[in-house]
Amino acid sequence: MENQFGMSGYIYNNDYEWETVGEGIRRKILGYNKDLMLVLVEFKKGSVGYIHKHYHSQVSYLISGSFEVTIGSEKKVQKAGDVYFLESNVEHGVVALEDSSLIDVFAPHREDFVKK
Repeated sequence: MENQFGMSGYIYNNDYEWETVGEGIRRKILGYNKDLMLVLVEFKKGSVGYIHKHYHSQVSYLISGSFEVTIGSEKKVQKAGDVYFLESNVEHGVVALEDSSLIDVFAPHREDFVKK
């Protein structure tokens, strides 16, 4: 159910469309209110989530595949089942080492993701 603060109640993946957000990258917002947001993101092999930062805290759970994850100046390879957690304003990015997917959770919600 969508309301003035976002989405709540039972949310079904198939009820929402994918949004292309970069070459080989698409996302689907699957729940949010003003304080919290959950986003499903799929990457084709070689796709790049470029280095960036934002004031939101973020935790990302890798569902499938593997990524080279950069946090600050450090790079590590993570695979399905791994997690990375970011405090506000920490530079980060990913490169998909194979077709991969992850769940991003942001607090507060990403206003830039819902403004059309």
